[in-house]
Amino acid sequence: MVIRCLEGGPRRFSELRVPLRRVTPKVLTASLRGLERDGFVERTVYPGALPRVEYDLTPLGRSLLGPLEAACAWAGEHWDELLDAREAYEEGRRRVG
Repeated sequence: MVIRCLEGGPRRFSELRVPLRRVTPKVLTASLRGLERDGFVERTVYPGALPRVEYDLTPLGRSLLGPLEAACAWAGEHWDELLDAREAYEEGRRRVG
């Protein structure tokens, strides 16, 4: 989700929080650090009286956009099947438990 949010260009942490409002700040921070560690995201600090930090996709991160688009399209096409499978799984667990 973070990679898709950075598709349009660099964003500040607070700007990422808007579309990712269900993600806690702690989890978002951990996700950004992991993506930075793996070379998908670049963190840039702009010094000043009030330092500013932006996150942007690296070329490696941008190379994921095509496969992510394909995965999102696939999920959209199979959404009902995914929900049915999840419901069947949960129903089976309720019967066993």
